[in-house]
Amino acid sequence: VKKRRQLSFEGFIRYMSSEDCSILKKAHRTIYQDMNHPLCDYFISSSHNTYLISDQLIGPSHVDGYISALVKGCRCLEIDCWDGSNNEPVVYHGHTLTSKITFKSVIKAIDEYAFSASDYPVVLSLENHCSPKQQEVMAESLSEILGEKLLSSTISDEVVTQLPSPEALKFKILIKNKKIGTLEEGMFRTEDESRGETGEISDFEEMSDEDETDDKAPLYTSRDSQKRKSEHRGSAPPRKKAKVKKIKIALMLSDLVIYTKSSKFVSFEHSLANQKCYENNSIGETRARKFVKHAAQEFISHTLRFITRIYPKGTRTSSSNYNPQEFWNVGCQMVALNFQTPGIPMELQNGKFLDNGGCGYILKPEFLRNKNSSFTPHNVGTYGKQLSLSIRLISGHQLPPGNQSKTSKTDPLVQIEIYGVPEDQTKKKSSVVKSNALSPRWDEVFTFSLQVPELALIRFCVKDDKCLVANEFIGQYTLPVLSMSKG
Repeated sequence: VKKRRQLSFEGFIRYMSSEDCSILKKAHRTIYQDMNHPLCDYFISSSHNTYLISDQLIGPSHVDGYISALVKGCRCLEIDCWDGSNNEPVVYHGHTLTSKITFKSVIKAIDEYAFSASDYPVVLSLENHCSPKQQEVMAESLSEILGEKLLSSTISDEVVTQLPSPEALKFKILIKNKKIGTLEEGMFRTEDESRGETGEISDFEEMSDEDETDDKAPLYTSRDSQKRKSEHRGSAPPRKKAKVKKIKIALMLSDLVIYTKSSKFVSFEHSLANQKCYENNSIGETRARKFVKHAAQEFISHTLRFITRIYPKGTRTSSSNYNPQEFWNVGCQMVALNFQTPGIPMELQNGKFLDNGGCGYILKPEFLRNKNSSFTPHNVGTYGKQLSLSIRLISGHQLPPGNQSKTSKTDPLVQIEIYGVPEDQTKKKSSVVKSNALSPRWDEVFTFSLQVPELALIRFCVKDDKCLVANEFIGQYTLPVLSMSKG
């Protein structure tokens, strides 16, 4: 066949399933976006409780959690730090039976794998429960193990009025933690001046971010007037039992926090009036969902300016995940998921971050970066570039049999799903091909009309219709709509 310069059927099949015919645009498999915007202009691949490789209560903690997330291009890792024996801080899920690993072992793994999938900066989000003494040990481990990679001072001498870009922070590791005082004060302190010194921060919550009682704390008080007022402003009335608690922070650790200072989220107005560009907030999924519903415009105006991290509610003990799409729709940069848990949320995460060469940073659409934009997911206006999408589902080739069938007697069907702004969310199902996993043929055309394709993901899911209860999952592929090749 080669001599005759022809293509055999096998060759044709191999060509069809090769990289050249991939549905993912060739240009999007490399870094093609402008990487010189401030950090807050990007969606950043982020994981939650990265050290856990199973559930949140009794499962093991393991450095493999960090390695596997980094290899997948994750750029924001979470580390829960607690006092350990022999002055050695440990990482585990506090007040649970999850196993413990040393802080040092985690940092060594991060040092080794940080830039294996991407050159762009990694943020270590510390949930810090250590005494000042062990916080100093943490600071020393970070400096000694990470060396030059650790960002320990600003990149220029000017006063920081906007965050640096991913490009400017290439190969750098940033520490996200609470910080004493301003960025400038920390810059002028030497290590000798800070050793053994601590500062205090007043915190209004006796719970860690993790256990935030956002399921129980009402976002709005029952009085209607209050409700309307807070809906309008997107702020929450003070929570019950919010005792002011003094938190001690070792200056040595505090001084390592540069562009990612954790600050308590009070309300959108409070942030607008008081928050510095290098301060960022973490908001629990339940509270964040209420903001999406009642104060989307203020939420977007907030994420234009400040890095905002969303994390799963404390009741997700099985490490389940929420749908990340609704938080990307309002511009949240760090939508943190349990990377160890397969399912639709992680498939959306993996699909979204295939874009831009899988580097873990994706430039947000212009309407989520522009301070004059009035876009909201519920009222898209003229912001999206409307798109008519037509997909011809032709056939399948050697689909794996479902568990029910054990032979090729699978009854495959394909479900095509769009995730995006509420108006674009939709699912369409093909017909079922009876007893054929080897070469099912559909020949069906599906059309979708998309209002905001810039935020839309498309998921192709193959299921087996054999099962009486629910269709059994066989496989899926998710990618951004705008990263799809035509033809």
